[in-house]
Amino acid sequence: MLHRLLPLILAGACVGASAAAPKPMTLADYLALKGPVPNATFAYGSAPSQFAELFLPGGPGPFPVAVLVHGGCWTKEFGGITQLRNLAAALAERGIASWNVEYRRVDEAGGGYPGTYQDMNAALAMLAQQAHRYPLDLDRLVAVGHSAGGQLVQWMAGRPRIPASSPLYLPDPLPVRKVVSLGGLADLRREQALIKSSCDREIGQLTGAPSDKRPDVFSDTNAGDLLPNGSRTILVTGELDRISPPRVARDFAARARAAGDTAEVVILPGASHYDEVAASSHAWPRVLQAIESALQPAR
Repeated sequence: MLHRLLPLILAGACVGASAAAPKPMTLADYLALKGPVPNATFAYGSAPSQFAELFLPGGPGPFPVAVLVHGGCWTKEFGGITQLRNLAAALAERGIASWNVEYRRVDEAGGGYPGTYQDMNAALAMLAQQAHRYPLDLDRLVAVGHSAGGQLVQWMAGRPRIPASSPLYLPDPLPVRKVVSLGGLADLRREQALIKSSCDREIGQLTGAPSDKRPDVFSDTNAGDLLPNGSRTILVTGELDRISPPRVARDFAARARAAGDTAEVVILPGASHYDEVAASSHAWPRVLQAIESALQPAR
């Protein structure tokens, strides 16, 4: 009798396991994310969106630092810095400080090219200044960005390769050698169609228009064109991500490795584009593992 019942028992167990599996997070779930107020806030420019928040763990430090850059399809419509406070709180519990960056987006005055990138430069320069006042160890720094923020943190790693003629050029930028890109849309040159379909963004909003002095608009904006840059990038993507599917991560990692950089891909089982950035998600342990791995000294 047992051998006849066994298939039914196993089938019932599978149904129960499937029913117990957490549902992938939605955009509404993401927009509802929040966290504590920061320890301090710093304006790095005069526009309302030009500021960064510092979250510190308890204890004397010095603390490793995660630079957090939110996504939202480069627009104000889909949230911003508020949602990433949930990550900052979770990282503080692990002894990691966070520099949570707000910035001008394409639908804000001065946003897009070159302003959004110049905001990243200014926010990182402000972090370097504040590291003298707060217990921050910038030798242990990782940039963590979600979606559009993934594009921006991957761009940060390539800043030393930006041509000196570019308005985005800095002679001695704060090095960003470790990157965790959560569903990042980083390769502007090769992913134009996806960026249009996923975010309704025209690529010119992110790259500016070509000119005689700058005929190739990707030369200073596209992380895929700023390789190799000596960085280590961990590309983390939900298995069910439809905004930036796993293929995007795998393609970028292959190009980075071919250029001589270090790149790894982590696929989060059963996770959506929004599970990637929520400490309350079932995917968080693997995201945290990627962040803490990036902060480990090179072997």
